Amino acid sequence: MIITIVGPTGVGKTKLSVELAKRLNAEIINGDSMQVYKGLDIGTAKVTESEKEGIPHHLFDIVDVVDNYTVYDYQRDARKKIEELQKNNKNIIIVGGTGLYIKAALYDYKFDYEDNHINYDNYSIEELVKRIKDIDSSIEIDFSNRRRVERTLEKLENNSSFTNDGDKVVYPSIIIGLTTNRETLYKKINERVDKMIDDGLVHEVKALFDQNINSKAINTGIGYKELYKYFNGEITYEDAIELIKKNSRKYAKRQYTFFNNKMDVKWFNTDYSCFTKTIDEIYNYIISKK
Repeated sequence: MIITIVGPTGVGKTKLSVELAKRLNAEIINGDSMQVYKGLDIGTAKVTESEKEGIPHHLFDIVDVVDNYTVYDYQRDARKKIEELQKNNKNIIIVGGTGLYIKAALYDYKFDYEDNHINYDNYSIEELVKRIKDIDSSIEIDFSNRRRVERTLEKLENNSSFTNDGDKVVYPSIIIGLTTNRETLYKKINERVDKMIDDGLVHEVKALFDQNINSKAINTGIGYKELYKYFNGEITYEDAIELIKKNSRKYAKRQYTFFNNKMDVKWFNTDYSCFTKTIDEIYNYIISKK
C-alpha cells in the first residue's frame, strides 16, 4: 500500500507521516524537491533524526547542493525505491509539498531524456559549457569533467520536455491532503519562518554564501535566495525575512492550485489543538480503503 501526504508547509505533514508509519509498518519517501539536498536543513524544514522516531526515511540528503537534480532524476530514484520497498512487503508513505515530483513518481510521466541520447562528440568542452550557461547560468559542476558536462547538458536540453498519459496511474496511492483555513495557515507560515531564524537559518545560509555556492537549489529555494540578496547588500535583513514569509505564503497558494487541479486528494483539516484526532481520522479513512 502506498500513502501520499501532501499540503502546504506548516500543516503537520511530517508528524502525520511518522505516526502513520508507526501504525502501518511503513517507510517514508521524501516528496519535496528541496529536501533531497545535503546541507539545506533549516530552510527546508527537513525532518530531524529525533522527529524520525526510528522510522526509515528515504531520498533525503542524497544530492550535493551544487548539483542539478531534476524531476526526471526524482522519478527514477523514487520509483526504484518504491519497487525495492514493495519487494520487501513494506507499506510506503510519500510525504512532501512538491506536486510535480510526486505526480511524476506515481503517474505515467514520460521524459524525452529517456529515449533521446544526444551525441556531443563534435563539440569542444568549452562549447558545451557555454551551452549549459546559456540555459542555466546558476549551475555549478566540475566543468573540467567532460562526462559530467555532457550529462548535465543532455538533461537540460531534454528534461524540460515531458508528457503524461492523461491521469494514468503507475503506482496506485491513497492521497491525503492536510489543510487549514487561510488565516491560520498564513499565521503558521509566519511563525515557522520566525522559528527557522531562531534555529539558525541565517547561519546556515551564510555558510553557503561564504563558499560562493550559487547553484539552482540556492537560487530557487525559499529562505536561501532571499538571504543571499541580504548578504549581497541588495535588501535589508528585515526585508529579507518579510520576503521569505511573503514567498512562502505565495508558494502555499500555488501548492493548493496544483494539488486541487492535478491530483485526486482527500483533504483533512488539521486540528492544531489535538493533532491526535487528525491522525486518528486519517488512519481510519486509510483502513477503510484497504
